[in-house]
Amino acid sequence: MNEFEDQEYTKNFEFSVWKKLYRYIRGFKRQLFTLVFNMVMVALLDAVLPLMTKYAIDEYIIKKQTSGLPLYIAAYALFTAMMAGSVYIFVYLAGKVEVGVVCEIRKHGFKKLQELSFSYYDTTAVGWIMARMTSDAQRIGDTVSWGIIDIAWSVAIIIFVVVNMFILNPTLALLLCAVMPALALVTFYFQKKIFANQRTVRRLNSRITGAYNEGINGAKTTKTLVSEENNFNEFKALTSGMKEASIRSAVLSSLLFPIVLALSSVGMALVLTHGGRGVMLGTIGLGTLSVFVAYTRQMFDPIQQLARIFAELQSAQASAERTLTLIETEPDIKDTPEVVAKYGDALNPLRENWEEITGEVVFENVGFKYKSGERVLEDFNLRVKPGEKIALVGETGAGKSTIVNLVCRFYEPTEGRILIDGADYRERAQIWLQSGLGYVLQAPHLFSGTVMENIRYAKLDAADEEVYEAARAVNAYDFIMKLEKGFETQVGEGGGKLSSGEKQLVSFARAILGDPKIFVLDEATSSVDTETEQVIQRSVESVLHGRTSFIVAHRLSTIRHCDRILLIHDGKILEEGSHRALIKKRGRYYDLYTNQFKAEAEQAVLSKSPA
Repeated sequence: MNEFEDQEYTKNFEFSVWKKLYRYIRGFKRQLFTLVFNMVMVALLDAVLPLMTKYAIDEYIIKKQTSGLPLYIAAYALFTAMMAGSVYIFVYLAGKVEVGVVCEIRKHGFKKLQELSFSYYDTTAVGWIMARMTSDAQRIGDTVSWGIIDIAWSVAIIIFVVVNMFILNPTLALLLCAVMPALALVTFYFQKKIFANQRTVRRLNSRITGAYNEGINGAKTTKTLVSEENNFNEFKALTSGMKEASIRSAVLSSLLFPIVLALSSVGMALVLTHGGRGVMLGTIGLGTLSVFVAYTRQMFDPIQQLARIFAELQSAQASAERTLTLIETEPDIKDTPEVVAKYGDALNPLRENWEEITGEVVFENVGFKYKSGERVLEDFNLRVKPGEKIALVGETGAGKSTIVNLVCRFYEPTEGRILIDGADYRERAQIWLQSGLGYVLQAPHLFSGTVMENIRYAKLDAADEEVYEAARAVNAYDFIMKLEKGFETQVGEGGGKLSSGEKQLVSFARAILGDPKIFVLDEATSSVDTETEQVIQRSVESVLHGRTSFIVAHRLSTIRHCDRILLIHDGKILEEGSHRALIKKRGRYYDLYTNQFKAEAEQAVLSKSPA
């Protein structure tokens, strides 16, 4: 569970939250002002139409004459046309504002996700991030656009109607207004309860999204561990909680409607009783009574709308806080303003100021511990010459991957410093270093698209021939050409249409295309078959020539060609030297290598033996 999952957000209106949100809304000020003005006009038209009905009753029905009727019909038609036009305008503008605000928030959110450090993704679930950028962003857009419409219309119609009622008949107006406080209290109470449950629904929905994501990504693991029943029970508990909150919300909504209807009926009864008596006595005109009947119906809807909007504002505020939490998260690794001014950043690189990377890497008294407090390295020292091939071996958790992640500046030392070509790499831009890196993971990620697009991802302006050369360099060209459409073959989501070995070769070609000066292979051959491993091994020997290379390896047979092998134990270099020198030393590396060699030999014999 990520650190934000169960975080409580403020339930009272917080101006500071909406002030922060304003930066994503200010680009739509003109549309919003137009919307408010338009909705005031709609409210004015809504308030005037019953008066036109009054005029028709008093002038044409009561007096039984049709003088001026054509002009009245024309005026009514004009009002109707104006109403239709206003509705078109507010639907068009509100939709534009909604989409624009959501797009602006998602754009800033996506930009932030590109900038955040690896440590953020270590502690934050994908489902949480997805919920912030989808449902929460959409709720903010809905509230800003349609909420402003409803507030403007509701407030304006209440003012216009109340003023008109008191002008027409203060006594009837007071009778009707006497019911409004009770209606407002009931409506606001129920809406608050309803949206409290809906907040629970959305929170659980976020967790369900995360559960879906984990379930899909971990489908193979689930089946191999036969944990379907356990996963189903956990998912059932989440969905049951969401179901119960949804039912409570629906029940409250079903209770609210008849209560509002009953109070509305009380108001209508008061108006009809007193107004009907006035009509019979001749103190109130029939047209005036019809206006009050119409206004009685009109008055209760805006009150309900305001109650709903204020409840939604609380929900939208929670969405805004969650979304702003993501967008305002500061990366753990951040270039200083001086560095950015000189070298640029990931989205605006100033390549003309970049020094060429030669590949010298130096660890000086480096210490590192994760946010959790786990210390991995302490007083670690290492000097790597340009073009040198360094292999890192050792048991799981020894610190091998941490070392290469520090080299790549995916993390930074908590103590000491790392020098690239003689300069502390914190005095250079992250993009400067990472543009000179080639990184091949144990489980490489391919993007949906073609093989050509995935290789070209490392150098978007690369010509086709450059892509072909990169594929040839890593011995991937032949297998690619055997695919259905060659380099134009779709790899599927995550590269699912390719085998593990094929994905590895494509990712290797992608890394080479960028012509990196520093290369990292992190267990790059541990998940491929022996034949593919040999292909990659031949590629490594030729492609890595002249590049500073860090190879994290489990299969020790793949690193015999390296210039130096470092045996890492508890974050320290236990043994160091070439393969030949370490074997001759007959120490810990010798034991690891001979034991692994025997195990592989036995496996080879067993695999060849008849069943």
